[in-house]
Amino acid sequence: MEILPLNREEIIGLLNTPAEDCQQLYERADRVRQQYTGDAVFLRGIIEFSNSCAKNCLYCGIRADNSALPRYTMEEDEILATARGIRQSKATTAVLQSGESSAFGDERFGALLRRIKEETGLAITVSAGERPRDVYAYWKECGMDRYLLRFESSDPDRYRKLHPDSSLEDRLQALQHLRDLGIQRGSGFLIGIPGEDVALLADNILLCRALDLDMIGIGPFLAHPDTPLKGEKNSWSEAPEMFFKAVSVLRLVNPLAHIPATTVFDSIFPGEGRNLVLQRGANVFMPNFTPVNYREKYLLYPDKPCVDETAGQCAACVLVRMEALGREIGKGPGHALPRV
Repeated sequence: MEILPLNREEIIGLLNTPAEDCQQLYERADRVRQQYTGDAVFLRGIIEFSNSCAKNCLYCGIRADNSALPRYTMEEDEILATARGIRQSKATTAVLQSGESSAFGDERFGALLRRIKEETGLAITVSAGERPRDVYAYWKECGMDRYLLRFESSDPDRYRKLHPDSSLEDRLQALQHLRDLGIQRGSGFLIGIPGEDVALLADNILLCRALDLDMIGIGPFLAHPDTPLKGEKNSWSEAPEMFFKAVSVLRLVNPLAHIPATTVFDSIFPGEGRNLVLQRGANVFMPNFTPVNYREKYLLYPDKPCVDETAGQCAACVLVRMEALGREIGKGPGHALPRV
């Protein structure tokens, strides 16, 4: 049996695994991934439908005060056409992602969710920031299956410094609303925020377990150059192996969670980052289906890959990657795994 109820000290010990022993850690995490989630990799197609945002997170490229960024919000028919393209690929989920704003309108967005569900049958994940409980409930009625809301850091003070117009308490309350409503929840954190040490990284992983999340997305901290934290170094920039160790330990502590190989890994490890994450605990891949004319306007962090590729090119690249890894494409919606 691979799973043990790891405590904080044991998690810190695993995160401190020396370089010469990392491969054993990665192989252990990969066995746990195979044992609990199988060899299927579920594809979830991203549609970045608006870069409008009312928040001013200090590292994010679409923050409200970034006046250098041209803003956009896709029209309903364009979003629906993009969702149809996802349906024609081997992806089984549409991930509708935006900044946190009212640019679209809650009721208008609900009507769009109904159309996507009725016309494509796709599972629907939404990532649009903190919303009132009744909005989450309404969107669920309209066809939303999952909601993605990362907590980014388990330290309230660091959270507040990075997100001056929000609080960790509010974020966790929103995640509780989603749980109470029976909506599948995704969350996660940034690896290597300024001042982070191994103990804080362990606490982030433990918070994921405490929240009993259905999906956990993590990735290295990278500050966009048009933000107050431009040039700020990742805490693990001199020890980038920590990015992968965090994924593997996350899998050991959260064996039943879906864990995506997030795009930012390809920014730091071009061409191989997401492949390595899939070999070290992850089981979800999220190709970008956003129309090319919008992609350069949705840069949360610098050097985002694939911004000049069409949806078809991204989909074809995914299939090549999966074949090279010997992994099959997941069939069905890829909903939350049953708790045992």
